[in-house]
Amino acid sequence: MPSQGLPLRVATLLTGLLECLGFAGVLFGWASLVFVFKTEHYFEELCEPDGALMGNLTGQADCKAQDEKFSLIFTLGSFMNNFMTFPAGFIFDRFKTTVARLIAIFLYTSATLIIAFTSAGSALLLFLAMPMLTVGGILFLITNLQVGNLFGKHRSTIITLYNGAFDSSSAVFLVIKLLYEQGISLRASFIFLSVCSAWHVVRTFLLMPRGHIPYPLPPNYRYGLCSGNDTTEGEKNAAESDKVEMQSNEFLPAKEETLEPGKQQESRSFWRHALSQRFVCHLLWLSVIQLWHYLFIGTLNSLLTNLAGGNRVLVSTYTNAFAITQFFGVLCAPWNGLLMDQLKQKYQKEAKDKGSSAMTVALRSAVPSLALTSLLCLGFAVCASVPILPLQYVTFILQVISRSFLYGGNAAFLTLAFPSEHFGKLFGLVMALSAIVSLLQFPIFTFIKGPLQNDPLYVNVMLVLA
Repeated sequence: MPSQGLPLRVATLLTGLLECLGFAGVLFGWASLVFVFKTEHYFEELCEPDGALMGNLTGQADCKAQDEKFSLIFTLGSFMNNFMTFPAGFIFDRFKTTVARLIAIFLYTSATLIIAFTSAGSALLLFLAMPMLTVGGILFLITNLQVGNLFGKHRSTIITLYNGAFDSSSAVFLVIKLLYEQGISLRASFIFLSVCSAWHVVRTFLLMPRGHIPYPLPPNYRYGLCSGNDTTEGEKNAAESDKVEMQSNEFLPAKEETLEPGKQQESRSFWRHALSQRFVCHLLWLSVIQLWHYLFIGTLNSLLTNLAGGNRVLVSTYTNAFAITQFFGVLCAPWNGLLMDQLKQKYQKEAKDKGSSAMTVALRSAVPSLALTSLLCLGFAVCASVPILPLQYVTFILQVISRSFLYGGNAAFLTLAFPSEHFGKLFGLVMALSAIVSLLQFPIFTFIKGPLQNDPLYVNVMLVLA
């Protein structure tokens, strides 16, 4: 890494971390925002008279129709967060960083302004605003993940750090909730988020490349402030370096290094990787675990209301506790990437002695991470299934650790197991297809509220087994 470029790269890293931490994944603080919306009487007209009366006595209405409305908004938002990752990845791959970020800024600013000027009478606008907010946020994340390419052997650590920051950004809605309780209106908070878009624009043009940051990084690579046009000669040199080094060191096994040009291109085609057994198995793994996480977050307010017997103070306390634990995702996620980086370096040394391929080394380094993530998610699912209110503190801790490991490990695994020129599309595809599975959260929620009479035991057991 040239010394003259280090300050710029560190600035890019830190501002990208701040961007993901403050804006990218705010949707997943939904439980905190629902608490504010209920206080502002959003969708309260759907409640039956008995439910409204109960709300007057306990301070928290247990209203099935209102809860279903909020659950549907979250289901739509979380679906768009994943499903739109594929077209977002295509936009990033095809039109590159600047265009992708400008689209993100437009969507995000529009969404925050819509939320700022909604009221109980126009609450249906949330069905438009939340998907726009999430798509803008996922574009911020995708354009920032490439920053890991600037730091060589620490690449996986930085990718998982950014995914952890994405998870931690859900704490933003907790801040809005706490400010609301101190007298700061919902409108003022979201107008402030809208104004922050000016900072996103400045960062786009001064601290980010116009094209892509290649991996491996070519000598004397320049971008942002240091380059007037990093999409021409610099990117061509980067592409040549990327082609040579990836074939020899990173992705292609030793036996494939001498393939004919036509076969090399075939081995690197997008659909060949997208239809591979490795990709399909990873997709199923991610989809099942993600469904549980989304169902838990989307129904948390209703769950806490039931376990607390409608006590508004208890619901608020546990909602705050959940949102606070979400903030620590940024501290949990890098450990997963660090584990993968350290194992990769260890296996690379062994591979030199045994003659193993680079691909085998990369995949071996991912196995302990995937296994640990699965165990953490299983522990979270079991704790969440036990209807004991104090135990939910343990559930919150396991949830944030497992979720940060899940998404950080997902992105890092895709960078290790597949060529980098297809990362945006493969990352988008796995998130888009897993989003279809995540749509099951709303019928499951309706099934629990209806036929199961608010008892999720049987559904929880099935999901734990899955």
